[in-house]
Amino acid sequence: MDASLVLTVISDDKPGLVESVSDIISQHGGNWVESSMARLSGKFAGILHVVIAEEEADQLDQALQNLVEHGIRVMVERSEDIPEVSTERQMKLDLCGTDRIGIVHDVSQILAERNVNVDDLQTECSSAPMSGKEIFRATAKLGLPATVDLDELRAALEKIASDLMVDISLDDVDV
Repeated sequence: MDASLVLTVISDDKPGLVESVSDIISQHGGNWVESSMARLSGKFAGILHVVIAEEEADQLDQALQNLVEHGIRVMVERSEDIPEVSTERQMKLDLCGTDRIGIVHDVSQILAERNVNVDDLQTECSSAPMSGKEIFRATAKLGLPATVDLDELRAALEKIASDLMVDISLDDVDV
């Protein structure tokens, strides 16, 4: 039987980080299934899914923990077969506006109150070309349960967009 592991990796950004982690995974017969990694504020952070033979999982975990000697911290969590969150509709949320504290919290609160699942979230801040102000952008893939009133969700997002002075759109995910 195989073990399904979710790894979180963080380190100061430097060449060879992915190679170091992937080398240990390969040495232990693990299969790197999927990942999302990025350089953030001088750090390199990532999350990845590895499948490995059950009898090799603990040894892989120990070998990954030894990377701390090279400044790479790895947290390993076993993933059980948890049923997917039941969603009837996939939507894409796009948000853009002047950056300020609390944007992600305010929008995610509206989603959580309606049991909307955030399947994927990408955010970034960049300088506006003319004003130099920080612009915050977010793109999220959402899973909406059948019980969500789409018109009510849109109205709640439009209200928060007005309060936050950002643009928010909610569209069906392209299939």
